[in-house]
Amino acid sequence: MRTPLFLFAVFFFLAPARSGFLEEKCYKLKGRCVESCQINEELVGLCRKSLKCCVTLQACWKSKENA
Repeated sequence: MRTPLFLFAVFFFLAPARSGFLEEKCYKLKGRCVESCQINEELVGLCRKSLKCCVTLQACWKSKENA
């Protein structure tokens, strides 16, 4: 009885962490492929499986190019 409970606990807690590592990247590895972009993200292209390539927007004063 302990083994099934242990396996359930392991898979239950690893499922959210696993999705972050296996997430498909796009746009020079700066974007991510998702079903819909969030408010602070911009649609820059399309991915496979009808997903959208979204890149997080940066404020003008936090831009790396100006530094």
